[in-house]
Amino acid sequence: MSDKDNKGSMTVAEAGRKGGETVRNERGREFYETIGRKGGATVKAERGRSFYEEIGRKGGETVKAERGAKFYEEIGKKGGDRVKATRGPNFYEEIGRKGGQKVKKLIEEGKRAALAAKTAQEAAAAAGGAAPQQEGAAPVVATPPEPTTPGNE
Repeated sequence: MSDKDNKGSMTVAEAGRKGGETVRNERGREFYETIGRKGGATVKAERGRSFYEEIGRKGGETVKAERGAKFYEEIGKKGGDRVKATRGPNFYEEIGRKGGQKVKKLIEEGKRAALAAKTAQEAAAAAGGAAPQQEGAAPVVATPPEPTTPGNE
């Protein structure tokens, strides 16, 4: 083929890029965001959330193998600095407080559940039937309630 025959021809990649730019110019960036969300929702419906977890894990392992763990430290620092610059240093205090409150709430719920289970076992034992114990669990020993005094209620 002579240069005259190749004049105006382009590769598939060039044609795709040119077509994509034309669509972006005509429909805007939001069009791609919309179809991307729709496509993602379809894949999630067909393959489930675990599909994204798996490909994310594989991608992370590949990046770690290529760039090393230090890369993640660097991008984490950059991201943290960016958040600090846009939201301010008080943002971290606020989310830390919220996280601490969540942990406190979970601990309280766990204590209430344990107390309810203990109370149920004691009630079953008092009724004459021994409550079944989980294998390997320590025996529950009933203790008398503490006397209440003002301020100890």
